[in-house]
Amino acid sequence: MKLIELIDVSRSFGEGEMKVDALKKTNFSVEAGEFVAVIGPSGSGKSTFLTITGGLQTPSEGKVMINGNPFSEVSEKKRAKLRFEEIGFILQASNLVPFLTVQDQLHLANKVAKSKVDREKRDSLLEELGIMDLKNKFPSDLSGGQRQRVAIARALYHDPSVILADEPTASLDTQKAFEVVEILARETKLKKKATIMVTHDERLIGYCDKIYVMKDGVLTEREKI
Repeated sequence: MKLIELIDVSRSFGEGEMKVDALKKTNFSVEAGEFVAVIGPSGSGKSTFLTITGGLQTPSEGKVMINGNPFSEVSEKKRAKLRFEEIGFILQASNLVPFLTVQDQLHLANKVAKSKVDREKRDSLLEELGIMDLKNKFPSDLSGGQRQRVAIARALYHDPSVILADEPTASLDTQKAFEVVEILARETKLKKKATIMVTHDERLIGYCDKIYVMKDGVLTEREKI
């Protein structure tokens, strides 16, 4: 099942001679349990692609579907609701709230949704990611790799269909980077998510099911070696 799908999607900025085609017509999809990498140089269109996929901006043309639902064509209010329910974001900087403990980072989703804390799910996730003993620690007490594990747990806690990871290992050393991507790959399969990772580090793509290259706004699939 296609959990995320881009159909004839493009994004342009400016008009006339100043027009820039940041993302040229793109067709793309990821199914449940698939872990996909998007690589390419800076300024190639990766960020535009990811923000459109995540509903943070809308395409100039074409449409985005998420878990079978129209995503790009709905109102901003409905898109924000779908984004919260269906997408988990993991960013280069873990973006943890500095004054919240590890477990409270996850509880933020309950506050937004006005729902009860699911302690069983929370503890199961923390256990899977090897950070159960850190649940009462603050971000300042954690290493870079530990903070990214917490970011992964937070992204998975509200059970989204899609995980979007934007350079999630950029601030980590090689060993920690491999650990984080291995966790992402495992959680994608285990929980049947559709995961898209934008990365400049081609050493990490061995964990991915498919590899796409972005160049000058054009996305093409690269044969996996």
